[in-house]
Amino acid sequence: MDTAGLLRQVSIFRELPAEVLADLATRVRPRSAEAGSVIVSAEEPGDSLFVIARGKVKVVLYGETGREIILSLLHAGDFFGEMSLLDRQPRSANVVAVEDADLLSLDHEAFRTHLATHPTTALAVLAEMSRRLRHADEVIGNLALLDVYARVARTIRELAHKEGEPADGGLLIRERPTQQEIAGLIGTSRETVSRALNDFTRRGLLEMQGKQILVRWEFLRKADEGT
Repeated sequence: MDTAGLLRQVSIFRELPAEVLADLATRVRPRSAEAGSVIVSAEEPGDSLFVIARGKVKVVLYGETGREIILSLLHAGDFFGEMSLLDRQPRSANVVAVEDADLLSLDHEAFRTHLATHPTTALAVLAEMSRRLRHADEVIGNLALLDVYARVARTIRELAHKEGEPADGGLLIRERPTQQEIAGLIGTSRETVSRALNDFTRRGLLEMQGKQILVRWEFLRKADEGT
C-alpha cells in the first residue's frame, strides 16, 4: 500500500509538504473491519484518527427506541475521529463498517510526536474541524427549515458534487447510497425517500442505472436554488 499516496488523497492532509506527509505515513498503522462490525463506539475513550483505505463506513447515533440516525457516509479517502487527536474525550458517535474496510490508524501519541517537528499539521486538522462544524450547522438548518423532498435533493446534490463524474447531461454517481441510508441521513422513512426519488426520476431530473445515478444539470440547478 502506498501510504503516503493514500494520505495525499485525504482533504485534511492534501496540502502538506511531501516530507511532512512521509513522516506521517511512518506513524499510521493498518487495521481492517468486517462488514457490520463496530469500528468505534459512542462514549468509549477516543485516541485515534482513522483514514479509510478501502470500503465504506457510516457514522451513526441510535435513539432510545433503537432508531438509527446516520450522520454521514464515508468512503476511501475519507477520515473520522480527528477530534480525539486534540481532546482525547469519549467518541461522540458510532462508526460501523457498511462493507469490508481497510483503515489506517493514527493514535494520539504518534500524532504528538509528529507535531513536535511538523506543527503545521495541527493547522490542517483545525481547518478541517472548522469546515465540518460549518457543515453540521448547515445540516441542522436544513432539518429545521426544509421539507423532506428538499432534504433529499440537497443530499443528492452534495453527493454529486463530492463524488460525481462528468457525464452526458450531468454528473454520474457510480455508487449511490441506499434509500435506507438516505432516510437515515435526513431523518425520514425509506418509503418517503423512494417517493421523492421516483418523482425526481419521473420529472427527468434523475436517471437511475442500477447502483448508479445520473444527476442532471437541471436537478443541480434547482437544488442550488432551493426550488
